[in-house]
Amino acid sequence: MPIVAQSTETTDWVSRYADEVIAESERRAPGKPVVVASGLSPSGPIHLGNLREVMTPHLVADEIRRRGHTVRHLLSWDDYDRYRKVPAGVPGVDESWAEHIGKPLTSVPAPVGSPYATWAEHFKAAMIAALAELGVEYDGISQTEQYTSGVYREQILFAMRHRGDIDAVLDQYRTKKAPAKKQQQKQQKPLDAAEVEAAGGSGAADEDDGSGSGAGYFPYKPYCGRCEKDLTTVGSYDDDTTELAYVCSACGFAETVRLSEFNRGKLVWKVDWPMRWAYEGVIFEPSGVDHSSPGSSFQVGGQIVGIFGGEQPIGPMYAFVGISGMAKMSSSKGGVPTPSDALQIMEPQLLRWLYARRRPNQSFKIAFDQEIQRLYDEWDKLAGKVAGGTSQASSTGGGSVLPADAAAHARAVGTAAGELPKTARPMPYRTLASVVDITAGDEKQTLRILSELDPENPLTELDEVRPRLDRAEAWINTQVPAEQRTVVRDEPDTELLASLDDEGRESLRLLLEGLEENWSLDGLTHLVYGVPKVRAGFPADATPKELPPEIKVAQRTFFALLYHLLVGRDTGPRLPTLLLAVGQDRVRTLLSA
Repeated sequence: MPIVAQSTETTDWVSRYADEVIAESERRAPGKPVVVASGLSPSGPIHLGNLREVMTPHLVADEIRRRGHTVRHLLSWDDYDRYRKVPAGVPGVDESWAEHIGKPLTSVPAPVGSPYATWAEHFKAAMIAALAELGVEYDGISQTEQYTSGVYREQILFAMRHRGDIDAVLDQYRTKKAPAKKQQQKQQKPLDAAEVEAAGGSGAADEDDGSGSGAGYFPYKPYCGRCEKDLTTVGSYDDDTTELAYVCSACGFAETVRLSEFNRGKLVWKVDWPMRWAYEGVIFEPSGVDHSSPGSSFQVGGQIVGIFGGEQPIGPMYAFVGISGMAKMSSSKGGVPTPSDALQIMEPQLLRWLYARRRPNQSFKIAFDQEIQRLYDEWDKLAGKVAGGTSQASSTGGGSVLPADAAAHARAVGTAAGELPKTARPMPYRTLASVVDITAGDEKQTLRILSELDPENPLTELDEVRPRLDRAEAWINTQVPAEQRTVVRDEPDTELLASLDDEGRESLRLLLEGLEENWSLDGLTHLVYGVPKVRAGFPADATPKELPPEIKVAQRTFFALLYHLLVGRDTGPRLPTLLLAVGQDRVRTLLSA
């Protein structure tokens, strides 16, 4: 069932851009579909910074669809870009791939062992699968197909005829320098070392603009007819015959071709991008910080697009996406994690929410470490408030939800086409992670423990908590170092038990006495927190306000003792979950002095 359209009164950033884009589309092309665009270069693993290039226009396009408008989200695969460098750490790739530098990405062989024929197809595949899982609807366009089939022939010939006008625009910026590093950092402080790679964009921001030829300026660069590389220099061009002569500095090959018939080359990036804006009628397209500095592609393109008879899109700059807790799994790929990596450990709804709740110019981090548990707690709390109907436009406290937060939730759980598949019974992520950590993925034991969490409404099969359970298990297996995994003792720590004082022995006695009647998640929570209270002469249900500060110290001491006796460490999974996982009989064995 389609999701009910959000009110135009909703004050989140997506709605504001949707208002602006709809109005601009009606001004430029009344009655026609609204066009938003993204561009990705499959030059290597397409990471979570790149995902912002797609999610920003997707969210805006989806809001416009919810309001009943027809929208096209164009996703240009910049697979006709040149292969720039050999990325580090990509499995099946070594330095021999350097011989392909300068070729189109669709002419570079895929990594060894890949089921795909080309480099571009190999790295596109994972992103295509991730976007499908995220519910992103788009029209994919291969720039290799566009150029090699002659779709842009008239635009190329037009650009060559007007190369003087284009050169004059570019010349205004050739002497301008980008801001100094300190100034850039002041404008947008990096979150961590990984962010430089996660900034997003197509990676073409620093491409040359076609200048440098002694024969004049040419905005078109052929790929060599012999070696396929773009290390070519145009020597001459005739506007009447469209004859173009070039020579390749890589292999020495030279030829003269008719550009009216020739399809093996492309416009330089700073001309190619605005050409596409005009050709496709793009109304909205964001860009990363690499495209937004003085003299960069977006700024220069804003003037060049007019030469092609078009207008620059509404184009917000999007900020860095940082990664917290990158594990070896990610670094082995030579870069930051990809959307596919994130979707192994979190549900699509959570990943969509992270992009929806922050304005494009706000940096944020995606957690691969323990922080993911806190994010899930925050997400579940928001989901509970929304489900409870506590959204109030005028309130900021209590159990209410601000309109922007409610809107971000709605954008996360589904699209105009309907809700994304979800976990039927979303138990806390931290609980699921703790259980699969303790059971090492044993499904029988996992079901036993999870069924005891809520005796009044016991879980009957693991499918009820999937796919969240699978994501939590993947997080434990891929992101938690072996030394941090939980291993329950096989035998009691008799030395520690023998060394306990009367207070320690009495605390354990009270805990063991209460196990039977408190064998549930809530009951064990009440029990483990209550033992130190009772030992100090207070009721087990006394609230923190009724207790002296010393009780918190006593609780921490008691918890540390239990962890040592159960898992041989100072800390571990939440004690109620750990006790349930260990089981009553084994708990009694390990805690009996």
